[in-house]
Amino acid sequence: MTATGASTGSPVLAWAGLVARLVTGGVWIVAGALKITEPDASIAAVRAYQLLPSSVAEVVGLALPAVELVVGLALVLGVLTRGAAVVSALLFAAFVVGIASVWARGIEIDCGCFGGGGAKAGAASAYPWEIARDVALLAASLLVACLRRTRLSLDSLLFDRAPDERVAVTEGAVN
Repeated sequence: MTATGASTGSPVLAWAGLVARLVTGGVWIVAGALKITEPDASIAAVRAYQLLPSSVAEVVGLALPAVELVVGLALVLGVLTRGAAVVSALLFAAFVVGIASVWARGIEIDCGCFGGGGAKAGAASAYPWEIARDVALLAASLLVACLRRTRLSLDSLLFDRAPDERVAVTEGAVN
């Protein structure tokens, strides 16, 4: 395997994994970057969902932009990719549940996905699109999590060894 290769068994799947990794990671970077300089707005967006106690919503609102940036960077760089993809999938699942919850309860808010957030008249009309977007990104995250490696990832450089290197390391440990 080369440093740019992917151990997926299928070149098409390896390239699809790269696209999924870059798109999902890019979304996280943009979302986190837009919110990280506005902690009060991020907290208000989390509180608007009315799902968490106020003190927990504050912690989530403060931490979420940084988590989004870290996950996004890990995905774009392809480092610790599977772990980042699992966290990404969990976050997207939580966002789908959150949006569906406010929709079911008749609460109209800006989702706060890319900054902003809070009460917004007529926001319910955007909920189907927001849920569809997050479900698609959840599926992309799950694809990346299921692949051992994707193309052009730092994981391949850092963690993959050629078979003869593994044998040499194993034999060195035995002697």
